[in-house]
Amino acid sequence: MIQIGRRLVVLVLLAAALTGCGSTAKGPVEPPRITLADVAPPNEVYPLQVYDPLGPINRSIYTFNAGFDRYFFLPVVRGYVAVTPEFVRNRVSDFFDTLKEFNNFYNSVFQLKPESAGRAVLRFVVNVMFGFGGLYDIAAARGIPPLPEDFGETLGYWGAGPGPFLVIPVLGPSNLRDGTGLLVDTLAAYYVLPPEVTRTIAYNALSYGLRPIDLRYRTNFRYYGTGSPFEYDLVRFLYTKKRELDIER
Repeated sequence: MIQIGRRLVVLVLLAAALTGCGSTAKGPVEPPRITLADVAPPNEVYPLQVYDPLGPINRSIYTFNAGFDRYFFLPVVRGYVAVTPEFVRNRVSDFFDTLKEFNNFYNSVFQLKPESAGRAVLRFVVNVMFGFGGLYDIAAARGIPPLPEDFGETLGYWGAGPGPFLVIPVLGPSNLRDGTGLLVDTLAAYYVLPPEVTRTIAYNALSYGLRPIDLRYRTNFRYYGTGSPFEYDLVRFLYTKKRELDIER
């Protein structure tokens, strides 16, 4: 009976968390003092279990990211939206999508996916030649959408496990494998280009200024927007499952 009662507690809390995902919160809520793991039956895996040995540190970084996002990042994005028409924002997004085909290409090659690699080359050539240097995603308009690939997926393709869950400052949820992949993808784009390009003010302004703003502009997620007191557990679980699907496709 005790075990059944504990299972019921877990299920009720999980239902409350999932119900909270559909609600609209007016603002951030304080992180909970307990987690779903705290009420799980002893020696049993609770429903949203993810390997997270750095949990307390990750939760602190998650809270920091929520504050950074609310008080700095989102105001910058709102300013960006206020001063640029939608047409301009779309051209910026298409331009960065075209540049990302470089990462898509070499990761597709490493994953032995000739179709994806060919699509990356085709999209880049079409968008650069007929889309005013990549400002228009002509390929997507013609029914050739991108097939995103990254080095974290490449590592997973060759059998690397995700490792411990990580929350990266500012960047958000990740894990050891994907964090390593992100570093490789970032360095690859930097070192392949000639120094005459990477050392220019324009390149750094685009890469470390406008590109993050565009990415945040296109990301609908809002910290503590689920209304659930167990948002961290949900985000951790959903991120992990999404990456599993990315590697399997």
